[in-house]
Amino acid sequence: MGVKRGSGRAGAAVAVAACASLVAGLTGCSSPTSGQRPESPSSTPTRAGFSPFTGLPARSGTPVLAVKIDNVPPARPHTGLGAADIVYVERVEAGQSRMLAVFSSRQPTTVGPVRSVRESDMELLRQFGRPALAYSGSQSKLKPLIDAAPLFPLAPPDAPGAFFRGGDRPAPHNLYLRPERALAAAPRADKARDIGFRFGAAPEGGRQLNEHTVRFPAARFTFTWSDSDKRWRVAMDGTPARTTDGGRMGAATVVVQHVEVRSSAFRDRSGSVSPYTETVGAGTALVLRDGRAHDARWSRPSPQSGTTFTTASGRPLPFAPGPVWVVLTGR
Repeated sequence: MGVKRGSGRAGAAVAVAACASLVAGLTGCSSPTSGQRPESPSSTPTRAGFSPFTGLPARSGTPVLAVKIDNVPPARPHTGLGAADIVYVERVEAGQSRMLAVFSSRQPTTVGPVRSVRESDMELLRQFGRPALAYSGSQSKLKPLIDAAPLFPLAPPDAPGAFFRGGDRPAPHNLYLRPERALAAAPRADKARDIGFRFGAAPEGGRQLNEHTVRFPAARFTFTWSDSDKRWRVAMDGTPARTTDGGRMGAATVVVQHVEVRSSAFRDRSGSVSPYTETVGAGTALVLRDGRAHDARWSRPSPQSGTTFTTASGRPLPFAPGPVWVVLTGR
């Protein structure tokens, strides 16, 4: 998959005092004992009162709801996607893309359009414990794997009051979800927990970058830094990505995570092989924040463990507080 890079002016510098205050607020402080090296603030998990998914203030004990999102052109613009803490971008059949949006800090009134689940979603979500997963359905051969996965599956038959068809576009691109009703059908969904992300002041180094494009065989995502918004604005297939309820989409941090994308044992109705995106293991990544790009390493030793991102020297690479987009692309 090709990648296009551009350079430009970096984002405005953050005041030292503000950074210090933010890092202290997000990570907490402790005094090292004699003979011990103080722990880096970015290497500690976020404390109570802050989201482990965004590093921003959030209510503790909020459940995790993942929603599989349609992403072909007829499914756009999306609804509710701007409220997601994390958006994973995945490759599906015929080189197209779909998204897996993770909500916890905020629950929009409506999310969609909702589409079907894939095998690799089970592995990706295991680091969240046992979350709720809303999706439109799956092929029958995949259902035993869904039933065995540590999650609360929510297809329309499981929570009929949570789903509805909109009249703004043709099926199958018009299925929407009411998150509040979905979570009511999964009252024991696990709460937000540490999945390996760290937040704080930007690391040293990196390089100025104002635009970055990731290409799938039949999809393209471009992230352009906005000094005024302090966000990476998202474009899909060359068109600015907007939501029906929140305007232009953006992320504080974008992670381009290089993973193994292989063929699975499943095919769609047209006979196209479903890709399997492996998110357990280790590899390289590019972390975009504050108008700069940082080369990184990612590691997830087991399905149950979170995913950590480190610098070339092995130190935790902190994200900018705010929504995170993770683009899972082939090595």
